[in-house]
Formats: sequence, C-alpha cells, structure tokens
Amino acid sequence: SDAICNFVICNDSSLRSQPIIFNPDFFVEKLRHEKPEVFTELVVSNITRLIDLPGAELAQLMGEEDPKLPGANSTASGFFRSLMSLKRKEKGVVFGSPLTEEGIAQVSQLIEYLHKNLRAEGLFRVPGNSIRQQILKDALNSGTDIDLDSGEFHSNDVATLLKMFLGELPEPLLTHKHFHAHLKIADLTLFDEKGNKTSMPDKERQIEALQLLFLILPAPNRSLLKLLLDLLYQTAKKQDKNKMSAHNLALMFAPHILWPRNVTANDLQENIMKLNNGVTFMIKHSQKLFKAPVYIRECARLHYLGSRAHTSKDDLDLLTSPGSKELQPLKSQKRSRLDTCHQEETQQRTEEALKELFRHVHNMPDSAKKKKLIRQFNKHPTALTPGSDVPTSPAPRRTRSRSFSGLIKRKVLGTPVILERKSRDATPEPERVSKENVHLLQKCGSPAHMSQVKLKSLEGRKEESCRRMRAHLLSKDSSSL
Repeated sequence: SDAICNFVICNDSSLRSQPIIFNPDFFVEKLRHEKPEVFTELVVSNITRLIDLPGAELAQLMGEEDPKLPGANSTASGFFRSLMSLKRKEKGVVFGSPLTEEGIAQVSQLIEYLHKNLRAEGLFRVPGNSIRQQILKDALNSGTDIDLDSGEFHSNDVATLLKMFLGELPEPLLTHKHFHAHLKIADLTLFDEKGNKTSMPDKERQIEALQLLFLILPAPNRSLLKLLLDLLYQTAKKQDKNKMSAHNLALMFAPHILWPRNVTANDLQENIMKLNNGVTFMIKHSQKLFKAPVYIRECARLHYLGSRAHTSKDDLDLLTSPGSKELQPLKSQKRSRLDTCHQEETQQRTEEALKELFRHVHNMPDSAKKKKLIRQFNKHPTALTPGSDVPTSPAPRRTRSRSFSGLIKRKVLGTPVILERKSRDATPEPERVSKENVHLLQKCGSPAHMSQVKLKSLEGRKEESCRRMRAHLLSKDSSSL
C-alpha cells in the first residue's frame, strides 16, 4: 500500500495540475500480482463458461499437465526438436532464449522502427538481406546500441528479423498450453432461433474469450503480444500502400505465435485454416483484446474494496473530493440496479426451468409417480407456475355447507327465499346480521351502525317465514288425513 501511495502522491507542485491517468484494470493487475491463484481461478472459471474444455484440456490450460500437441509422437517432430535444441545452445541472450523483459526491451526497437515504416510494399512478406540481418541480430544478442534510423538497414530486414525472433522462441508466443483453447474459441458460432449452431462466428463471445485467455498469459508474453498485434493492426490499416491485409499478415505470423513448435502442416491438417483465421481475428480486434471484461474488473475491485480494508489512495481522494457526495448516490443506484437485474434474471431462469419441468411431468404416461408429482405441484401453486400453455385439470370446487334451518326454508318457501338471500348478499357487509348477532349487539350496547328500523324489519321477516312454514305443514297434514 505504501508503494501505491508513493505512486499516486506527487510532491512536485508543478505536476499537480496535470490530469490524472485512470487505469480501469488497476485492481485486476493488483489481484494478478498479489494473489495469482485467486486470479487464475476467477478467470478460468469464466473461460470454461464460454468454451467447452474437457478435463485433460482444462488441466493443460491450468499447467497441471503437459500439453498434448498434434504430431508430438512422430519421428519427424523428434528430429526437429533435437535440431532446435542444438541450435539454441549456439544462441545469445535474445534469440532462441525464453522470453524475458530484457529480451522484449531489445526487440521493441525493431517494433518502434517498423511503426515508422509501414508503407513498404510487401512488408513481412518480402525477405531482406541476409548479411544485414545477421549484423543486426548479433548486435541485439550482444546488447549493443543500434541506430536503425541511420539508413544502414531496410524495413524488410527489420521485419524479417522480427519474425525470426518469434520463430526461435522455445514455445510459441501464445504458449503450448493455450493451443486447444484457441481451437475452441475459433468454433464459437451464433445460434439460430431453434437453438442450432450456424456458420456465422459469434464475435462478441470470441472477443470475451480472448480477453480472458490473454489475462492468464505470462506477463512477458502478454506484453510482447500487445506490441506485436498493435503493429500488425497499424500495418493492415495501410494495406492500400503495403498490400498486406490482416489475413495476409496472419499467414505470415500464425506459424510463429500460435502453431506448436516442431510440427509440420501435415500434423495440423484441417486446423490450419482455423488457426490462421484466429490470428486474423486477433489482428482486426486487437484494440479490444487487452481490456479485462467488466465483471472481472468488478470482482477484482470488490475483492479489495468490499470490506474497505485495502482502500488505495485513489479511492481516498475520490471519497474526500467535493464531488464525492454526488458520486455516492450514483454508485448506490447503480449497485441496486445491478442487484435488481440479477434477481430478475435469476427469477426468470427459475420460472423457465419450472415450466419445462411441469411440461415434462404432464407428458409422462399415467402412473402413480405422475400423480404424486402433480400433487406436489398443486401444493405450491404460487411457486410452481406451469404456464398458460400447459393444460391443467381444474381443481374440484368445494360445496358450500348448508344449515338445516336453511334447508327447511328452501323446501317451504321455494325461490322467494333464494331471491331474498341474493338481495341481502348484495347489501353491504354490516347489514347481513343474524338474530343471534342482534342479541349480542344489544347486550354489548353497541348498535351504532344498525338502526332500530332494520332490526324490526329483520324480526318481522323471521316471524312471517315461521307463519308460512306452520301453515304449509298444517296443509300437508290435513291433506294426508
């Protein structure tokens, strides 16, 4: 934390007015250096979400197993491997050695020179002079200062030497253990409305997968890859002058940065076109591939700021700035919106899964198991919603219990009683009062909401119904006699 503060705080008053450079991947890089195991697990879990990696290929990506590459067991590959190992013993500190930051510093001179000479026709395709290339190579190996702008070397010499440097690395720039992952990324295609794969590449998922894969590259490989892809991107932008499109450049560099070492074209066979197209895609979208996805940034930020225990000086300055009071509501609103969206998405997925489960149960043949499952669905009608498109059996309607006195009334009086009940049901709730409730209200002394007239009318109706019932019973007895 002291190193971070020293980096942020500037005691020079003349530099305090300079604009602050904000690095959105600051916490990503911090997590990568301080907790590499946590960082790798976070990134790889998202890579496996995008591409299907079996257990062996996943172990190779994690470095737990040696990568199994095409042509690794052939006699030709063994010959080339032994030949290359003999050549590496004769190499200097730059060419043929494992990639280091010192080697990148030497090679970056070639890249800077080529940025200023991108108009040369056939750049990276036309070979340069072998004598000049050997002089330049010896100078880089010995660490001698080189003045490439003196006019002694041609741009084709420098371009060919750059390819030679990449080709003599012990392993490709994108490493052997990432080889199978790149093959799977090239297979990411769009789906149609029926859920079937199409031949159209899914560019968004490919970019996201490459962003994640580049995050777990070794630091020297990632630094040089960024410099190289940026150079090739700028070269392709001037293809009207140099006649080198992104595809042409991919044909030149795919064997050096992606193909496994000591393999031939016959070993790769149908994968050659896939690998070349993958490098073409990297060149065209190189300006997006070295940014961490938003969710990785957020996870890294919350890892340090979630408990507010490891707050950097940048965040302290933001919190104490005059505009921090305006930023806090915006942050809370944004976080609440993210939580709401996440809850809605989870609820939607749950409902879709439940509907699919109910359809499956409904299509099952009639059996005791099916009836048991349907009963479980019916026990939770609000949680398990089958959807309107699935036919369901209507629930049995419960019959209303009838009192014995009400049954006598219907038998004696007929429909008038029913009509009378309907008219009473249409009245507000306080007016439907039985005789027992009237007596209770009178005893409690709270007849505020019922008038005396209504009470008398209710008693009169009761006496009238009793007289009619007695008369009907007497008439039945006399007729029977």
